[in-house]
Amino acid sequence: MCYLIAKEFDKQGCIAVKTRHGKELSNMVNELNKEISGKGVQLVTISRPSAYGEYEPYEMLESVEDFKDRVKKLA
Repeated sequence: MCYLIAKEFDKQGCIAVKTRHGKELSNMVNELNKEISGKGVQLVTISRPSAYGEYEPYEMLESVEDFKDRVKKLA
């Protein structure tokens, strides 16, 4: 289990979704990176939000689809 987060470089906080490592995650990150390339948004996979205070506060989203929609709106 891991968390995929999206962080805008010039803003505090991030959005996050709980997910799993693997091909599906890799494909989703590649798809989203194409959408947000050069737009000041960073995608990062982390194991424990509590270990990464630099991304706080976390807004945890319930579904991967919600996460994708929100990331696309950040760009």
